[in-house]
Amino acid sequence: MKGAGLLFLRAVMLTGMTMILNGCKYSMLFPKGIIAEEELRIMLISMVLMLVVVIPVIIISFVFAWRYREKNTSAAYQPEWAHSVRLELVWWAIPCIIIIILGIITYKSSHSLDPFKSIASNDKQKNLTIQVLALEWKWLFIYPEQNIATVNYLQLPVNVPVKFEISSNGPMNSFLIPSLGGQIYAMAGMKTQLHLVANAIGEYGGMSANFSGRGFARMMFNVRVSSQEDFDNWVNGIRKKNRVLSLSAYNDLAIPSEMETGEYSPINKNIFKFVVMKAMMPEKDILYLCNDNSDKVDADAAKNIIR
Repeated sequence: MKGAGLLFLRAVMLTGMTMILNGCKYSMLFPKGIIAEEELRIMLISMVLMLVVVIPVIIISFVFAWRYREKNTSAAYQPEWAHSVRLELVWWAIPCIIIIILGIITYKSSHSLDPFKSIASNDKQKNLTIQVLALEWKWLFIYPEQNIATVNYLQLPVNVPVKFEISSNGPMNSFLIPSLGGQIYAMAGMKTQLHLVANAIGEYGGMSANFSGRGFARMMFNVRVSSQEDFDNWVNGIRKKNRVLSLSAYNDLAIPSEMETGEYSPINKNIFKFVVMKAMMPEKDILYLCNDNSDKVDADAAKNIIR
């Protein structure tokens, strides 16, 4: 018993030290978006419900060990005892009730937090659309309405609903901003969606939550939530740089690399459609889809990517 007890204490101490040293990194416990807040609420409710079973079991384990220890001669000795209706009702009824409650919460939250479900803005602002492409090993963010694109950097206006359209240029990946909530897979040849709202100005972190090769561990990006005015100024600043994101530029960007950054404007607004459809449509249709008034010379680049 002494050896097992010491092992248990060491495990508890190690866990506590790990949490203290890394406490500032638990972004999901400090939500900055309405989706993340709701996810945290559901997680805490689930944890409390499960502790209703776990805590009594832990306490009873110590009580039994103490009460029926070898030196306690006053404890009743009942070698023939085998069944109790009251106890059976307790340890079956309570878990069943908890499972039913958790099932109801899961059902409701699965619909209310559907990543394809748009979020209404309090002041009826139009959703901001951002197209997300998972590359090896970096993230490309395309703002089609603003005619800009960024690599490994995302800026959002506060309290504005954001619609993310997500896909992948290669291996399956997973898009996650822990402070804002939501996690959804990025898959080649498919377009998924995620709707988020950031309700606090600040700097946050985004990451790849799915192993996708050698550079996976460094496949992170910065997220800045700012006022609408700062967001507009940032967009205008990128436009002035006049660095074009054509299909040929995208072809170079898609070459595997790590910790890359960049800003582009103007952009070929058909790049996202091209990446999603390139594996499913005939080459002539792909080239027609990718045709853009600002990007007439990219037919060869498109063919190279298709091959």
